[in-house]
Amino acid sequence: MRAISGLWRWRGSPLRRPTDRAEAWVCLVALLLICVAAPAIGWLTGTAAQDSLRRSVAEQRHTRQRVPATVLRRMAYHPPETDPDAGAGAGAAHSVRSRVLAGWTAPDGAPRHGAVLTGLKSPHRGDRLLIWTDRQGHMTTRPLDSTTARAHAVLAGFGAALLAAALVETVRRVVVWRMVRRRYARWDQAWERAGPDWGKAGTGS
Repeated sequence: MRAISGLWRWRGSPLRRPTDRAEAWVCLVALLLICVAAPAIGWLTGTAAQDSLRRSVAEQRHTRQRVPATVLRRMAYHPPETDPDAGAGAGAAHSVRSRVLAGWTAPDGAPRHGAVLTGLKSPHRGDRLLIWTDRQGHMTTRPLDSTTARAHAVLAGFGAALLAAALVETVRRVVVWRMVRRRYARWDQAWERAGPDWGKAGTGS
């Protein structure tokens, strides 16, 4: 931005160098890309993510269902990597839960059993609870809700826009840095040529 404003202020100055104009154009192009291209990339990414997540929500709602399960016995609690019955909010993640061995019936009538986290404070054998299963009767996580899917899509779009803007700014800095290094190299070469004759009478005449 400083290069653009500086070039505009002294665009007619005889001291203006071609590299100053080039740096200003690089900054202008980068600014346009950040203001136009980055939001467009974010919008496209968010839209694509929302469409994909919307299909996932519909598929999960169609293929997953809650079925009744019976507590067989209580198990020692070890925090699992995924909570099959945990909600999306922070409250569900911090609620008191017990780990039990539960049994249920698959859609084809086959018996199933597995470790389940439940909100029952003192579960006993025979207690009833609801779990999420897939079409084969295997225990799974609850379907993704629309609000969470929308939030994920917004975050994906916002992240893509920031990443695109950061990439443009990085390229701009690298290009300007190379231009400045080249300018300094030219100055060094010019000084080496003029250095031996510097201060001598008649130099340049």
